[in-house]
Amino acid sequence: MESAETLIAGIEYKVRKLIGQTGILQEENSRLSNEVNLLKSEIGMLEARVSELQEKQKILKLAKSLNKEEKRTEVKLKINELVREIDHCIGLLNK
Repeated sequence: MESAETLIAGIEYKVRKLIGQTGILQEENSRLSNEVNLLKSEIGMLEARVSELQEKQKILKLAKSLNKEEKRTEVKLKINELVREIDHCIGLLNK
């Protein structure tokens, strides 16, 4: 009878230990999920910043080309290209 009691006590100990480990792993999983969400948010902000900087770069290139007094038709073509790109972006945003 003592051996059965010893086995039951051993099983109970192991079950308690597993329950404790489960709690620890659930907390770690929750922490990691929060970290993933924060990193995804940061990635989104950085991607937006990259897009913003790319647009500023295009504007600066256009301004520099205007300073070089290029032909009016070339400047108009560049402006039209930018307008088409903006229209395309607006169209994507409206979807």
